[in-house]
Amino acid sequence: MKVSIVGATGYTGEELLRILAGHPQAEIIHITSESRTGAAIAGIYPHLNSFYQHTLDSLQDLDKIAAASDAVFIGLPHGHAMAAGKILAEAGVKVIDLGADYRFRDSKVYEQWYKVPHVHADAGAVYGLTELYREQVKAAAIVGNPGCYTTASILALAPLVKRGLIELNSVIIDAKSGVSGAGRGLSLNSHFTEMFENLKAYNVGGHRHTPEIEQALTDFAGQPLTISFTPHLIPMARGILSTCYASLKAGVTPEAVDEAFQALYGGEYFVRLLGRGAYPATKQTRGSNFCDLGWHIDERTGRVIVLSAIDNLVKGAAGQAVQNFNVMFGLDERTGLLQAPLYP
Repeated sequence: MKVSIVGATGYTGEELLRILAGHPQAEIIHITSESRTGAAIAGIYPHLNSFYQHTLDSLQDLDKIAAASDAVFIGLPHGHAMAAGKILAEAGVKVIDLGADYRFRDSKVYEQWYKVPHVHADAGAVYGLTELYREQVKAAAIVGNPGCYTTASILALAPLVKRGLIELNSVIIDAKSGVSGAGRGLSLNSHFTEMFENLKAYNVGGHRHTPEIEQALTDFAGQPLTISFTPHLIPMARGILSTCYASLKAGVTPEAVDEAFQALYGGEYFVRLLGRGAYPATKQTRGSNFCDLGWHIDERTGRVIVLSAIDNLVKGAAGQAVQNFNVMFGLDERTGLLQAPLYP
């Protein structure tokens, strides 16, 4: 398949290029950047030297890109992807958006949290958390790739919600991310001297991944629910550890919790069930498309605690996008994604 990447110079665009360099069924045709148009991608990311000789095109050439592509990955800031996605979809090109523009079925929720009008509300986009929405992704023309915190947290909680094992008003998510999740742009908050030997929460009670998590968990609960979500930045480049708490319903046994995870993910390649009592760690998923899950039953408080570890740039972004690409084109969804995690 002929593939293009719109917005290729951010960390997720770079990670897409790294992964697709080893994909046997994907040929990169166009890559774009409005700020670096005409520059060689290997000059911006020297580690891609010998893999790509491409120079960066402009979005002004979107019609040309559409005509040459079977699929386009969009790595633009929120508010910008939907205009490009509308043109690409009308040209019959499959679209995978790594931003937020196509993640919400209700455009009003998007507009409330992202503060911009949605210009492609009738897109019929599918939410691309592959393990949970695979059948919809197969038939999709546009996929909204999930956020990084959301991937880790939804995968952790979906089995419990689906089986009705927890009190829906009790969900608390405490998640910690490497600084690459903030993007490549310069910011005081991600400055080395601000982050080194530091750990801090941000956007408490107001992070934009909150309604995304609630949307997916509502699907599996069959009724609306509200969560408490607190994200943190930690002084490392990549990785997310999401610790999710919920109160178990009366009479729910540890074995019922074990069975819920096995029933939903027992046949999934990219979700590794480490089991009850396990401690997933970010380094064990670094550079890979795996999500590692472990869970604990606190009998004293009646709570279940689920630990979820992913690489935010791979399973939380580019890797999951390639997984969705594979599903959309009828390929083995592991194609191009069989890299073992980097350790140590």
